[in-house]
Amino acid sequence: MRTRYSEIAQWFQTLTPASLERVQDIYASDAVFIDPFNHLNGLASVRAVYQHMFDTLEHPSFVVTTTVSNAHQAFMTWDFLFKCRGQAQKISGCTYFELNDQGLIILHRDYWDAAQQVYEKIPLLGSVMRMIRRKLSLSARL
Repeated sequence: MRTRYSEIAQWFQTLTPASLERVQDIYASDAVFIDPFNHLNGLASVRAVYQHMFDTLEHPSFVVTTTVSNAHQAFMTWDFLFKCRGQAQKISGCTYFELNDQGLIILHRDYWDAAQQVYEKIPLLGSVMRMIRRKLSLSARL
């Protein structure tokens, strides 16, 4: 399965709108995709979330930094790079994968900090989020 995870990592790192045509080579037809904004079921929905990424962001790309796997499960850490309104952005996170016996993804669950990496960059909401973070931080108590 390690070879399969390498293939999956390569697919993510070379993802383009054209390579979405091969999504069925990576995801099972009944795949579940979960991230901080979505909880989707099925191949068409998985394809749609990636298409939406290409439609709304400039130059989105993934850099896979680590893969840890055993049998039908893996964690992959990554940096998601893109531009939004001309400004370079980076979101760091990880994905938990489960594969079926055919080596296709049946569960894709992303873990990343939407509050720090997205919400804090929104003008008014950002200042509120940073204030909440400071109030809840241990360093505020030391």
